[in-house]
Amino acid sequence: MTFTQQKGSFMGEAAYKERYHTLIIGSGPVGCTFARKLVQAGKNVLMIDAGAQLSGRYGEHLKNSYLYQKNIDLFVNVIKGHLLPASVATNKEPVVTLDPSAFSYDPDLYDGFSMRNQNPEQKKHDNLAATASTYAVGGMATHWTCAVPRFHESVELRHNGKPYPLPVNRLEELYGEAEALLGMKTSVFTNSARHILVREVLKSGGQDVGNVEELPLAVSDRDDGAQSAAVHWNASDTVLGELADPDYNNKRSAEWGTFTLLPEHQCTHLKVSGTDRNRRVDGAVVRALRDVRQEIELHADNYVVACNAVLTPQLLYNSGIRPAALGRYLTEQPMAFCQIVLDQKIVDEAETYLANFPDVRNRVHDYRMEQQKKVANGDRTADPVPIPPLERDPNLWLRVTEDRPWHCQIHRDAFTYGEVPPDIDPRLIVDLRWFGITRPRFENRVVFSDKIKDTFGMPQPTFHFKLDGAEREAADRMNEHMLRTAAALGGFMPGSEPVFLTPGLPQHIAGTTRMGTNAADSVVDRHSRVWGFTNLQLGGNGLHPYGNAANPTLTSVATALHAVESTIQNNTGA
Repeated sequence: MTFTQQKGSFMGEAAYKERYHTLIIGSGPVGCTFARKLVQAGKNVLMIDAGAQLSGRYGEHLKNSYLYQKNIDLFVNVIKGHLLPASVATNKEPVVTLDPSAFSYDPDLYDGFSMRNQNPEQKKHDNLAATASTYAVGGMATHWTCAVPRFHESVELRHNGKPYPLPVNRLEELYGEAEALLGMKTSVFTNSARHILVREVLKSGGQDVGNVEELPLAVSDRDDGAQSAAVHWNASDTVLGELADPDYNNKRSAEWGTFTLLPEHQCTHLKVSGTDRNRRVDGAVVRALRDVRQEIELHADNYVVACNAVLTPQLLYNSGIRPAALGRYLTEQPMAFCQIVLDQKIVDEAETYLANFPDVRNRVHDYRMEQQKKVANGDRTADPVPIPPLERDPNLWLRVTEDRPWHCQIHRDAFTYGEVPPDIDPRLIVDLRWFGITRPRFENRVVFSDKIKDTFGMPQPTFHFKLDGAEREAADRMNEHMLRTAAALGGFMPGSEPVFLTPGLPQHIAGTTRMGTNAADSVVDRHSRVWGFTNLQLGGNGLHPYGNAANPTLTSVATALHAVESTIQNNTGA
């Protein structure tokens, strides 16, 4: 359908007619980094996302809702509802209890049949079965953990003697700016009795588990008064700043450019022209998902694709942009997890562990005495846990080191696993999440089908991923370390004993659009520009070339900050 045929469009007809300096596809923190810097430089920017807008500000963290601040475990089902699995292997096992007269088919005759988004091309043994995408304005940052550590210089920014494509001293500058953009803090939880208690217990556990620090988080205090445990979780709206206000264009200063965001607009492919070494994108073909009959062609001078490490190469593949490294060199983290309930002795001796923090110790002491007085008076509403209810969760980590190449988070958060039973007090529960590292290999990859389509009508992704012997051995050592750390804190919660989680569950896939120094084994150059293209840049975790143990978002934002400088310098057009 051409634009002149579009009547009564549910949104954005005026935006369809404009030509922009940059069109950004994807509204996560990385895409928003491009948008913020470009608009500040006076450029006119259009951003589109296939997902819906779920909050008043563009891309706010959904966990800021009062209900989830009061009960974080309720947020588990929100996360589950927003994750669409990327590749589900087809289950060919017959339903043996089906009524014999009911319709059935012989799966041996219909091997390519796809039902309920299942993928008949996916083998179970090399799938990243838990890999999923979030379709929403703000992307996965609408429910992320907000952990933003830096990569370790010799473990994650170097591999086989090769340094990261961006110089380390340049990355240090970018990290500082990225932390400011995301609102990184390490102080929001440091006055919490629960946080300090866990930290001090681990510090007394010896060097192996004792070098514990405050987890870097994109989070801030809320102005709710001293009696509130609530915090503000940062997300894409934090990165956008003023741009997150849907009325921004009516309030903007004259020096800044315009910003338009169209939710529920899916880019299906990019139109490309030119020769192999001098190609350019001429337009983006987009579906307005409220009316899938409506197809629009959007135009800009520059294009940024920042979906995620699966959807970005998927769009390139569907656009006929297929460099040899596309989807290859895939890395994902093996992840071990358990939940512990604090040891009785630790709880009983909480005031001893808090002795060096008199204000916090006094809070705990006063609360314990208040509850004991209730017990003495026969008041059965007395709290048996001597920790005030409004104390914030622990948020701690153990850094990646060369001897211990895994990232360790000791905290409490909501995930699609580790739900807390209603009869266990959440103040006593600590989550341990240990993230390993895998290294890039050409054979570990995501490929895209020419026959099967996913839910959004795009080429179905299929994974081929395995750990090698060294990675398997390192995962075993990582698990042993997690067990030693858990032993210092308490006993395992029933149902959350130590386990390796389903591959892909960290949602930290990298390498599929990797950054490099030549087109033979990478997809983009140091400026995140696709090799051979003059006006196409990529963003996101897929650019990290060497694998990572720590959460990748901060480094993804840092690389976007480096890339956007060259976008700004492309002064043609709007």
